[in-house]
Amino acid sequence: MAIWNLGSINADFTYRVPHLPTAGETLASTAMSRGLGGKGANMSVAAARAAAHVYHIGAIGSDGVWAKDRLLEYGVDTRFIAQVEHSTAHAIIAVDEGGENQIILHPGANHHVPKDLILSALSQANAGDIFVTQNETSGQIEAMRTARSMGLRTVYAAAPFDVSAVAAVKDLTDILILNEVEAEQLSSAMGMPATDLGIAQVVMTKGSKGATVYENGNHFDIAAIPVEAVDTTGAGDTFAGFYIAGLDRGMPAQQALDLASLAAAIMVTRVGTADVIPDLKDIEDSRLR
Repeated sequence: MAIWNLGSINADFTYRVPHLPTAGETLASTAMSRGLGGKGANMSVAAARAAAHVYHIGAIGSDGVWAKDRLLEYGVDTRFIAQVEHSTAHAIIAVDEGGENQIILHPGANHHVPKDLILSALSQANAGDIFVTQNETSGQIEAMRTARSMGLRTVYAAAPFDVSAVAAVKDLTDILILNEVEAEQLSSAMGMPATDLGIAQVVMTKGSKGATVYENGNHFDIAAIPVEAVDTTGAGDTFAGFYIAGLDRGMPAQQALDLASLAAAIMVTRVGTADVIPDLKDIEDSRLR
């Protein structure tokens, strides 16, 4: 089986700061780094490091060839990443001493993924494969519709959160992944709980309180693994990528949830995004401690 990810590719500029800046405040950083990021790229790397065969569908500018090369180095199939006449997307990330973050996104090439590229990629998918996307690229609705018609299992990670984006794809979604705040916003806007939208499986992440999976009228929880967090950037993407990879490998949802929770716990102890996502050896080592 395989995972097809229509996802963003960003250059992440991360700044360590004493605290997250407030309106009008000028704040000196204590460190700065550039790395590979974007919710899509993060999920692709996480799924690949969880031993899934991942095809990334996306776009970069001429300034982003390094990002495509790095995805390939991390085990992601990059043949469906186009180079377009727009700058590569980037994110400005502030991370405070407690590991909390604040992010500003410039979408760039992510909003110009060629439609024919998406269709060309999905024409090579097989029924039973998994298609995943987020709200950081163009073409999600048509891609979800195509994937569903071909018998792929569709996953929508509802971030960055926008009610209209979720509403547009909810009838095409088999698995919805969102955090607790997003679930509350969605429920308020739709007039019903996210679990009543007719989606087969809803995965709700709750930070330090763990995660819950709702499926077939039932639900099960997993507690967060207590660790000393230094950077929460990319933790949700790591969770999603490992969870999807677990499902793709035939794991039941509970087992995939356990795997994803371990990966996210390791991720928050590291500074960075895609470049520091753990692999299965890291997971196994953590189990032995």
